Amino acid sequence: MEHGGITELVMQFVLQLGVIILVAKLCGELVERVLKQPGVLGELAAGILIGPYALGGMIHLPGIHAALFPLHEGGQLPVSNELWAVAQLAAVVLLFMAGLETDLQSFLKYAGPATLIALGGVITPFVLGAVATVWTGHADSVMSGSALFVGAIMVATSVGITARVLSDIKELDTPEGVTILGAAVVDDVLGIMVLAVVVGLERTGAFNLGEAGMTFLKAGGFYLVFMAVGLALSRYIAGFLDWFKGRGATVGVAASLAFLAAAVAEMFGLAMIIGAYAMGLVLSDTKLKHYLEESLEGIYYVLVPVFFCVLGMLVDLQAMTAALGFGALLTALAIVSKVVGCGVPALGVGFNRRGAWRIGLGMLPRGEVALIIAGVGIAEGVINQAVFGVSILMTIVTTMLAPVMLVPAFQRGGSGLRSAGAGGE
Repeated sequence: MEHGGITELVMQFVLQLGVIILVAKLCGELVERVLKQPGVLGELAAGILIGPYALGGMIHLPGIHAALFPLHEGGQLPVSNELWAVAQLAAVVLLFMAGLETDLQSFLKYAGPATLIALGGVITPFVLGAVATVWTGHADSVMSGSALFVGAIMVATSVGITARVLSDIKELDTPEGVTILGAAVVDDVLGIMVLAVVVGLERTGAFNLGEAGMTFLKAGGFYLVFMAVGLALSRYIAGFLDWFKGRGATVGVAASLAFLAAAVAEMFGLAMIIGAYAMGLVLSDTKLKHYLEESLEGIYYVLVPVFFCVLGMLVDLQAMTAALGFGALLTALAIVSKVVGCGVPALGVGFNRRGAWRIGLGMLPRGEVALIIAGVGIAEGVINQAVFGVSILMTIVTTMLAPVMLVPAFQRGGSGLRSAGAGGE
C-alpha cells in the first residue's frame, strides 16, 4: 500500500513536470511569435495561469486525488518542495550557462567604464527600491529584510535579453553595445554579491555594519579567490574534462563541477547561483566553451522554462492587485534608476547624451536574475506574496519595455561618443 502511495506521488510529480514544460513552451512560443517579446514572459504567464492560485488549484484529473497543482499552505512556498527543488536545479543550469556565454576577454577590456556605469546602476536602484518599500508601508526601515530584498531585486540587469536585442540590430560591437554588455555582466556580479549580503544579514537576524562588511567581503572573496584559482587552473580543468572520452562524459563532469561549485557557495552562506555562475566564468575562457554550450543547450531548454514557470506559480494575483500602487511606483523607479543611474556615469566616461541614453535603456531589463533574487526572497520568507507579485510585475514591464525603446534609440543613428566630431553631441 505504501509502495502504491509513493508510486502515485511520483506519477503526479512527473505529470506536473510534463504539464509545466508543455504549457510554458506553448505560452513562450505565442509571446515570441505574436508579441515579438522574449519567451520568458510567456513562461512566467504560464506559471501564473496554471499555478495553485489560479487554474492549477481547480484542475482535477482522473486518477489524481488532489488538484493538479494544489496550494501547499503548510510550507514556506505555495508549491511542493519537489517542484521548487527542480526549479532551483534549473536556476543553477541557467547561471552556469550565463557564465559560459560571457566573453571574459571583452569583459576585462571594457571593465573600467563598465564598472563605473554598473556601480551607478546598482546603487541608485537599490536605494530607491529600499526607500520606496518603506515609504509605501511594506517595510519598517530601509535595513529590514523586505526593503533590502526589494532593493536587491531592483539591481539586476538581464545580460541575455540585452545581448539578444543588440545582436538582432547588429549593434553588439559598437562602443555602447560592448559597454552595455560589460556593465550588465558587472551589474549581475554586483547584484549577486548584494544578494549574498542581504541573505547573510537576514540569516543573522540583525543589521550590523561589521557583519555587512564581512558578508560582502566573503561574497567578494569567494568570487575573487574562486576566479583567481579557477582561471589559473582553467587549462588543467579543461584538460581534465577533455580526458573523458565516453559519450557525454565531458559535459556530465562539467555539469557536476557547476553543481559542486553551487554547493560550496551555499556552504559559505551564499546563494547557490553564485557558485554556478563563477564556474561558468572559469570555463568560458577555455577551448571547451562552445562544446559545453552546445551540449547543455538541450537540457537548458527543457529545465529553464520550469524555473520561470514555477516562479510564475508563486504569484498570487489577488495579493498583487492589492499592491498595484506599490507596483506602479516600483516599476517607474526601476526605469528611472537605470536610465539615470547608468546614463549619468556614462556621460563621465566619454559618451554623449545619445550614447548615455542608449546605455541607460540597455541596462533597463531586469530579466532572470531579478526573478532569481525574488525567488530567494520568498523562499527565505523575507518578502510576502504582495511584494513578490509587484517584483514580477516590475520585471515583466522593464523586460518588455527595453527592446521597444532600445531599438529606435539605435536606429535614429549618430555616434554615442563625445569625441566623434560632428556625430557627437
